[in-house]
Amino acid sequence: MISKEDINKEEMPKHIAIIMDGNRRWAKEKGLERKLGHKAGAETLEELANFANDVGVKYLTVYAFSTENWKRTEEEVGALMMLLKSYVDKFLKRASTNNIRVRILGNIEKLDASLKASIEKIVNESSKNTGLTLNIAFNYGGRDEIIRCVKQISEKVSNGEIAIEDINENIISNNLYTAGEPDPDLMIRTGGELRVSGFLLWQLAYTEFLFVDKYWPDFSKEDLTEAIVTFQNRKRNLGK
Repeated sequence: MISKEDINKEEMPKHIAIIMDGNRRWAKEKGLERKLGHKAGAETLEELANFANDVGVKYLTVYAFSTENWKRTEEEVGALMMLLKSYVDKFLKRASTNNIRVRILGNIEKLDASLKASIEKIVNESSKNTGLTLNIAFNYGGRDEIIRCVKQISEKVSNGEIAIEDINENIISNNLYTAGEPDPDLMIRTGGELRVSGFLLWQLAYTEFLFVDKYWPDFSKEDLTEAIVTFQNRKRNLGK
């Protein structure tokens, strides 16, 4: 069986992105409520974030809740919000011990005041941690991020901070939610779907993709290890 000893530490992907898909289908197949699928998915995320930190991954970005997910039932959205708050509050107690830095990618202004306060607290209190940076994309949409980026750059041009001629890839990257971070080396989507669903549309330009049939709650440390080893066995030309 594959183990973390099979990982080549010299060729470790610095940044892994994951679309955590399949929580609802996992619950349905087991005759469980949807919220229990999301709860199982949150437990998987905690386990894999700690594992990624242990093996030396520097950035892990996970797609937790898209701007389109507000269209789900009020009950399911409410359960997701409660789950995120519970996860954030629980994670905060161990953030310093695990040395994991937490960031939220997305617009949190629309969120409940209590949830927003919890998010701001964990972001602030974990900001000096030097291990894994865990980016949780919540109320996030790739097109929404690009629109936000264009507005920010336009405002800087209007204010005379930069000239139109100065706009390049670096300026765009520095006005995205992931500013200051490398683009993902590897993107994993669980659940068997073969699309990116608006996830990190700019950042995934040269990323290696891996699509997995397993539902997210069943995705294990061994599966992540295998994904990393698969990545390391691919030849990346990066357009050269």
